Amino acid sequence: MASSAFDSAEHSFCGVEDKLSSSNQSYGSIKGERMQIPFSEGEDWGESGDISSFAYSGLHHNDMTKEEAPFSEYQQQEQLQQSFSEYGLLDNLRYDILSPPIQTCLDEIAKFSRISTELQDIIEARKDKPFQFSSTSLELLRSYGSGIKRLSGDGVLEPHTERRKTELSTSEMMRIASAKFIQSSSGAADDLALPGHPYYYYFSCLSKDEIRNVQLAEILLAAAEKVGCQQFDAASELLDQSDELCCGTGNPVERVVYYFSEALREKIDRETGRVSIKGLGKRMALDVDKDKDIMRLSPPFIATHQLVPFSQIQQFSAIQTIMENVAEAKKVHVVDFRIQSGVHWTVLMQALVARRECSLELLKITAIGTCSQQVIEDTGKRLETFARMFNVPFSFKIIMLRDMLELKEDLFDLDEEESIVVYARFLLHTMISRPERLESVMKVIKKLNPCVMVVYEIESNHNSPAFVNRFTEALFYHSAYFDCFEECMERDDENRTVIESLHIAQGIRIILAAEGEERNIRPVKVDVWRAFFSRFGMVEVDLGMASLYQADLMVKKFSCGSSCTLDMNRKCLIIGWKGTPIHSLSAWRFE
Repeated sequence: MASSAFDSAEHSFCGVEDKLSSSNQSYGSIKGERMQIPFSEGEDWGESGDISSFAYSGLHHNDMTKEEAPFSEYQQQEQLQQSFSEYGLLDNLRYDILSPPIQTCLDEIAKFSRISTELQDIIEARKDKPFQFSSTSLELLRSYGSGIKRLSGDGVLEPHTERRKTELSTSEMMRIASAKFIQSSSGAADDLALPGHPYYYYFSCLSKDEIRNVQLAEILLAAAEKVGCQQFDAASELLDQSDELCCGTGNPVERVVYYFSEALREKIDRETGRVSIKGLGKRMALDVDKDKDIMRLSPPFIATHQLVPFSQIQQFSAIQTIMENVAEAKKVHVVDFRIQSGVHWTVLMQALVARRECSLELLKITAIGTCSQQVIEDTGKRLETFARMFNVPFSFKIIMLRDMLELKEDLFDLDEEESIVVYARFLLHTMISRPERLESVMKVIKKLNPCVMVVYEIESNHNSPAFVNRFTEALFYHSAYFDCFEECMERDDENRTVIESLHIAQGIRIILAAEGEERNIRPVKVDVWRAFFSRFGMVEVDLGMASLYQADLMVKKFSCGSSCTLDMNRKCLIIGWKGTPIHSLSAWRFE
């Protein structure tokens, strides 16, 4: 079941050829408010089958008060922040390591469960009958038929409800455009404007700008359909029309259309063998040093970390889950496959120091890398200095590989008394295009037998071999992401522009335009990972009530938190935006 989701093409772990020789490097040891559909089973968002790793992996910042950091001395923390001002994102960083009272957790989760059940009952009761589509349009939008119905249960939204007093989200406008496009393709172009149509109230309440956005999205859908049918000249003409109506600095619908248009141009270039100004010729120069930029603490990453909630929710929840699984361990060994800045491990240090019942003898971090060795070394040096200031016994080691197939158990410095934690953040989907590497890494992890493996992934299916299915999944996923940026960051924010135009845009191009081993960004949903992990004897474990508490706490720290949704898919936390799943956080161990 799981293997069917993985194409057999090959690609290197980082997506680029790295000429670094295989090496092991060790630095030695240092002695010394609101959930919209909370915690519920996810709704049907189409068949389950990246943007660049940054877009989903920002850095974290919050503004908890002194009282919310009971695990460390506040003065020590301020000294730490002053000494490492180059991090930029540690201002007021706090971690509420104390779990809430058990009864509070039970009461809250019970309340969330009741709300979730009520919402689900309403949605199920009001589901309308699907439209009759033409075969081509059905193929293009099949996986989001149920997503379109999500707009308002039975498809009718009264124009004077409180919900309609605000502007429609980017995803909602894309769904209206999809409904119009489907009706147009089936020869019923005017149906949406007629009273009694399920989308009449939506369509009749659209503002002038919203109508323009819907029309723009329709052009993009038509162009994608033409590309799927290999009618490239017709597709290019439609893309020319969209280019006249949108730009990369406009409203979120314009931005989505702009970057998807670029990706379709590149798809056409690759299929036809020609190079257009807006396709390969324009974008190839932007790929230089991408992987180093992803790991570097650049201002765009820091700004996004501070303003967009996803990463902070994940990091604090993940650390809490790790803490619960190493509660009695005196020696903790963390294996991090994509350590990047490593700032999340400073939070773990503080949490381990705060333990009253068990003193820490050693925190060991092993960083696995296939590129950007200097960046990883710099991360290690920063973490060593943090450890000194926290008085944490610490060691840091790098395992640098030319290829993930070189990873072996004997490369690790293992101790029988240590508890091993594996941290896989946006790792697994990068190896789906070369399944032999994924299998090899999983076999090594199994030999390490960690007490817990924390997995953070993209919760969408961008791995379909069918172009139109990938396009549809990617369109609605990124519509939610661009809508998030619109609410969390200023439209003219230079950092936002850099992230969107370089990292997110590149991911969209890889998903839509690349094939074979070049398509190394292939997220799949958590259900696919469950089936895959089961082959290795892995079972899913509870994140823990305190971890869910941390997620809820972080949501409430953001002014845009009301749009961030938390759901449970079995034992997996789904972090979403206005109901659209964005990321999944899960924990596993071997039976």
